[in-house]
Amino acid sequence: MDLSPILISIKTASAAIGVTFFLGVLAAKGVAGIRRKEWKMILDGILTLPLVLPPTVAGFFLLYLFGVRGPVGRFFLEYWSIKIAFSWGATVLAAVAISFPLMYRSARGALEQVDPNLIYAARTLGMSEWKVFWKVSLPTAIPGVASGGVLAFARGLGEFGATAMIAGNIPGKTRTLPLAIYSTVAAGDMERAYIYVLIIVLFSFGVVALMNYGTLQNERPPEPPVASPLDPGQGRL
Repeated sequence: MDLSPILISIKTASAAIGVTFFLGVLAAKGVAGIRRKEWKMILDGILTLPLVLPPTVAGFFLLYLFGVRGPVGRFFLEYWSIKIAFSWGATVLAAVAISFPLMYRSARGALEQVDPNLIYAARTLGMSEWKVFWKVSLPTAIPGVASGGVLAFARGLGEFGATAMIAGNIPGKTRTLPLAIYSTVAAGDMERAYIYVLIIVLFSFGVVALMNYGTLQNERPPEPPVASPLDPGQGRL
């Protein structure tokens, strides 16, 4: 049993979520602060586009940009001798590109639900905009932001199309669990494919269970109703 696809998938998703979380929160802050609806709609559409595009199309754009002949890939290869395409870094790049919209949408929704009175109160105390964000907005929105991070991690763990386009299916290097499932099925090794499928299903179920557990922990139980002085059960004054 080849365990390298499992290790590569976990390593890729873990590295991708570190980048996606940071970029997604910053992008959500920037878009949420835009007042003009037209600009907000355009930027939101651009940042959410990888979520609705087929992963192979997103992978094609990544290959065009970061391939050996692409503008970014050629620059890195000529000046730093770093080949991005068909390397482990390309698997991280694909996972970041595909999981970013989930992180961005969740973070933006959570930030937009923060009570404006808290922000106004922090500003009246003399806090700068960045202090208001890091000390008021983000801590208040952290449950929704954390849920987005969990979903982005799961999406990066199961990425297939974009990874196949820009990173390839190199055993022991870029072959993640979804690519390993595809390869074993193509080779007729259904028993090993079943094992890989079971592993990724268990991982995904654990991620969803963790997200649901965090949501339940942050929910407050409803407060019991306060009895009215004229309530018949409490007697009359």
